[in-house]
Amino acid sequence: MYYLLPLLSVILGYAMALILKPSNRKNLKLLLAFSGSFLLSLTVMHLLPEVYENSLHAHHGHDHEHHNSPIGLYIMAGIVFQIILEYFSKGAEHGHVHGGHDHEHQKMPWLLFISLCIHALLEGMPVSHHNDMAWGIAIHHFPIAIILTAFFMNSGLNKTIVMLFMVVFALMTPLGTLLSEQLHFIEHYFTEISAVVIGILFHISSTIIFESNEGHKFNLAKLLVIILGVIMAYFM
Repeated sequence: MYYLLPLLSVILGYAMALILKPSNRKNLKLLLAFSGSFLLSLTVMHLLPEVYENSLHAHHGHDHEHHNSPIGLYIMAGIVFQIILEYFSKGAEHGHVHGGHDHEHQKMPWLLFISLCIHALLEGMPVSHHNDMAWGIAIHHFPIAIILTAFFMNSGLNKTIVMLFMVVFALMTPLGTLLSEQLHFIEHYFTEISAVVIGILFHISSTIIFESNEGHKFNLAKLLVIILGVIMAYFM
């Protein structure tokens, strides 16, 4: 059931964008701020400690390695990899897409599609061992699906292509979870792969939180939803 949550959240976001055609960006930004806070808190409180713990157990008996764990390097590699992905996706992973009726966007944005799918596939891998991460990814994908669907529709893309794009995007995270359960290679390097995903999630969630704070003005509503995200993640 857990690995279906990210899939259902994308389908729900797609359907909401089609039916309601949301135009209130303020509410979407609040939802994005909450999702970023919730995802970052889950990563820091649940995923990060376990990855370091597993790394220490793996190197048990090699005292010199305790002071120079390679896990930090994998996390930084994840951050760098996400920066590269965003060069192609233009920041769609954190709702940073703009566009109106632009003829240039009427063709299929393959680079955006491929980079988003790689991102979603990798996000699904830790879910096989950390079921609560499915909630974080689902809540993260819901506003992204709304924003992406609205962006594609406004760009004049064919409705069937948009639907196929969103369905494939929805399937990527459960596929990542399934692969991490079935493939021995992923299971063997699960700690390292999880560390790379932590880097990806760090970058995504912190970017969402910072970007949602327009002009660095104090915004009580955003602060409250960010605090709510932290509290909810703590009790997961």
